[in-house]
Amino acid sequence: MIALLLLLQAGWTAAPRQPTVGDTIQLERSVQAPPGWRVRAGKLPSGTIAEPLGDPTVVAASSGEWVVRYAVVAWAPGQLTLDMPPLWRLGPDGSADSLSGGTVTFHVASVIPDSVRAPAPQPSLGPLRLDRGSAVPLLAALLLSGGALLILIGWRRRGPRTARDAAALALDPEVPDARWLEIRHAIADKVRHVHVLAVRANGGPEGGGLQLGSVLAGRAELARVRAVVAHASRRARKLREGSLRPRRGGRRGRR
Repeated sequence: MIALLLLLQAGWTAAPRQPTVGDTIQLERSVQAPPGWRVRAGKLPSGTIAEPLGDPTVVAASSGEWVVRYAVVAWAPGQLTLDMPPLWRLGPDGSADSLSGGTVTFHVASVIPDSVRAPAPQPSLGPLRLDRGSAVPLLAALLLSGGALLILIGWRRRGPRTARDAAALALDPEVPDARWLEIRHAIADKVRHVHVLAVRANGGPEGGGLQLGSVLAGRAELARVRAVVAHASRRARKLREGSLRPRRGGRRGRR
């Protein structure tokens, strides 16, 4: 009864229409099945002239119609005929019905031109030998790397630094506080002296009208004293901070 109710649209088609040796060929067939039924395709065995490229695919094309597709490749030219595996229709209630796969015939063209009457395989080629290159770059690289390695080893194994003796590290003696007080008093006296000279030059209460040369001489002497004091202050500050390099021999400070 199932065979009478189900209709089969037999016939396989091959695409492309003019395949050549080594091309992928699609073999398709449409199968009719009632609603709720499914179609399963059998496995195509491999042969000497053709073999499958994978498992078959079954696609539902429309209501009640299924498309079965095989991808094969042919290794020989001419008219080829393949025996297709059976197809199975499976019902929702567990019933099954098998269909004969039948045969498919298609023509495969040769990839060898027709001008070659009797093609014969060519013998295998011998091993290819590379051209011998010069060994100069390799030797230069080895010498350069060896020299760099020796220099690095010598630098790592260098001797320790020699320490200086105590005489070379002698520092200048510190200036006592009495000397600083003496300098400050001298600066104060010079400032007072210059101020008196300026007042007298301007016709101050004591009068006299000193010459401008005396005033300028006093100011020059004051500037010299200030420069000496500033130099001594900078030197003392550097000695305290440690940024001044010690003198060799340990020169005595001026009194």
